[in-house]
Amino acid sequence: MKFLLTAINAKYIHSNPAIYSLRAYAGEELRQSIELAEYTINQPVQEILADIYRREPDAIGFSCYIWNWRQVQELLEELPKVLPHTQIWLGGPEVSYDADKLLEKFPCIKGIMVGEGEAVFRELMAYYTYQGKEPFYLKDVSGLCLRSGYTRQQAPVDFSVIPFLYEDLTPFTNRIIYYETSRGCPYRCSYCLSSLDKTVRFRDINTVKRELQFFLDHKVKQVKFVDRTFNCKREHAMEIWQYIYEHDNGVTNFHFEISADILREDEIALLNQLRPGLTQLEIGVQTVNPETLGAICRNMDIDRLEANVAAIRRGRNVHLHLDLIAGLPYEDYDSFGHSFDRVYRMKPEQLQLGFLKVLKGSLMHKMAEEYGIYYLDSPPYEVLYTRWLSYEDVLRLKGIEEMVELYYNSNQFTHTLPVLETVFEGPFAMFEALAEFYREKGYFTNSPARTYRYQVLLEFAGRYDEIREPAYRELLTYDLYLRENLKSRPGFIKDLTPYKDRIRELLRRENRQRSLVHIEPFKYPVWDVEAIKTGEKNEEDIFVLFDYTMRNPLTYEAAAEIMSLEVK
Repeated sequence: MKFLLTAINAKYIHSNPAIYSLRAYAGEELRQSIELAEYTINQPVQEILADIYRREPDAIGFSCYIWNWRQVQELLEELPKVLPHTQIWLGGPEVSYDADKLLEKFPCIKGIMVGEGEAVFRELMAYYTYQGKEPFYLKDVSGLCLRSGYTRQQAPVDFSVIPFLYEDLTPFTNRIIYYETSRGCPYRCSYCLSSLDKTVRFRDINTVKRELQFFLDHKVKQVKFVDRTFNCKREHAMEIWQYIYEHDNGVTNFHFEISADILREDEIALLNQLRPGLTQLEIGVQTVNPETLGAICRNMDIDRLEANVAAIRRGRNVHLHLDLIAGLPYEDYDSFGHSFDRVYRMKPEQLQLGFLKVLKGSLMHKMAEEYGIYYLDSPPYEVLYTRWLSYEDVLRLKGIEEMVELYYNSNQFTHTLPVLETVFEGPFAMFEALAEFYREKGYFTNSPARTYRYQVLLEFAGRYDEIREPAYRELLTYDLYLRENLKSRPGFIKDLTPYKDRIRELLRRENRQRSLVHIEPFKYPVWDVEAIKTGEKNEEDIFVLFDYTMRNPLTYEAAAEIMSLEVK
């Protein structure tokens, strides 16, 4: 008997820890009959269908999420044609809420595993394995939705006895490692399915430390914790942060989703000690509108969050990723702009502008009609418009989102943007104008190449701040060489021909290898944003050396050194 657990991931670098956990928890004997298959949403459905067919499974289980549900539904239409005797099972958050309706829609489905899957799947595998040897019926397997109805609810498993998923790292080469030390969330955010699990269970801390050491010993590049609110239990978070601090291998990066407003001084003090690049913190702010926070059942002290983010930033060692959600109740376009400006000024390395997804089973799904929230009927169930936010507003925000991704989250314009912001009422207004500029020029349809985006931003800056156009040229030159040691120079950058002898002399004096560094002359003090804002300019050229052998672990910027012109 072969049971094929199947995942269709959003990208190749992603993995699906759910199917690995189901197989691991099934136990050694049952595990022999379980095979795993992972694909991506970018593969043609016929290609996936052909591979499943060649594996000849007796039963197949699909792990269903909003990003792959479209492909899974296509496979449900075609699989019975080529594998008429294979029994099909579904599981995952996308099918747990309305399982009975899905059974009516798809006659080929044998049943659906509802909610947490490890114990349910082990019982299901026992049913297939021991069928005929002893009385065993599907109705006796807990946690299922069958055509005859729901079976008894499955009790939550002891989270500490679930086996470690990564003893063999071979399947995860060049892929993100997802790791879980807690399940559930103490918060009740109405847009999130994690709020349905009202209990939080933690993995035994000594077990966690052993598993972390495994990642460290194998120099795994990144471990992404999927705990919904990693620091909801202070002692648990502190022990893990202390452990990775004491056992840092200089390579591995750990990503955590946290609630920043509940951080205490000792937690921040510990975070400030970590090696630059050791940790990434993702912080869901979502909105700063008090009425909106109340409507989504989110109890958050935004002033304290802001102070704690500032305290973390002072350490200059933690990559910060802050999230906003557009389309929430009581938040109109102007209110969202206010939320954006306040979060932007917290200066995260990444600012994620997302859009409300009305997930089946969430409180938001139940309240959508009352709030006048209209959304896509198919995945990702993203908001179209609300009582407060028109569809036109949503489209405008989509343009702003793309500008933020290209010009802020890329970390390629870290010196140009702060100067350009001063021309507008605020950051939101700047990105709004930039999005309108892109629409006018047709760049949303024909997106400029990466290096040409510097030229585009120069054109944009020249339209709104023509008097400082020469300074923007040098700011963009500085930003560009901080990121890349270019072989050819874009047209907006000054000609280096008059400087070749001086640059050659400086390189010889510094004894630097030309391919690893770059020297550029500047009239403006582009490394000092505040000086640029005041219009400061140097009489003589100042030379800056960019060293590409030394990069900032948070921004990946090259080390930049102002050179002395004195003969040594």
